Amino acid sequence: MSACIRGCFRTTPRKSCPAPPPIPTSDLGKAAKDWPQISWVVYHSGFRPAPRPNAAYEKQFEDTGRIDWVSDLAKIPETFGVKNVYGEIGSSFAFTCITNPRVCAGMLGTLVKGLGADHVLWGTDSIWYGSPQWQIDALRRMEIPIDLQKKFGFAPLGDADGEVKRAILGRNAARLHGVRVARIDGAPSYQRDRFAMLKEEYERLGPNRSNIAYGYIARES
Repeated sequence: MSACIRGCFRTTPRKSCPAPPPIPTSDLGKAAKDWPQISWVVYHSGFRPAPRPNAAYEKQFEDTGRIDWVSDLAKIPETFGVKNVYGEIGSSFAFTCITNPRVCAGMLGTLVKGLGADHVLWGTDSIWYGSPQWQIDALRRMEIPIDLQKKFGFAPLGDADGEVKRAILGRNAARLHGVRVARIDGAPSYQRDRFAMLKEEYERLGPNRSNIAYGYIARES
């Protein structure tokens, strides 16, 4: 915690998911309460690793709504009275939206219900899964089935470009990291970051090549 004493206000503990060893979220609540000035962004949202979908795992969710360790993470704000815990869904979303969309929807519903829609952060782990566009499209299309909403009290995720999904896909992280976001025609626009500056320079110089040569040129004697 010495780094936090020196001014770090965000930390990103990795909690479980596919790579071993399994790391539960049982130690996080006390840490979040002891260090309220820190925002605890939990990688993978604590999703307990499962090598493949199996009937017992799916039955536990369908019967009780429990998703191992995600449910524990979602209970931390109520149990410990904190508001500084966030769930990041990299990898957890990627493989559950393919292998078991109902569990995936339940995971999102659990996080939104327990942490709040403003405390769920997008993540893709694209180094493992390639271009993230398919994951973005999957979240845009994802909705929690009506029967799960009624049985476990999950709120609907809403429209593809609705407030909940916009928040998850970027606005929550932008707020957390101090990125200024402006609305332009209903879409987020990130102002004065490095990419915006490069785009501005490109548009100013035009699309044609400059033919500038960089390096050393030997001078004739």
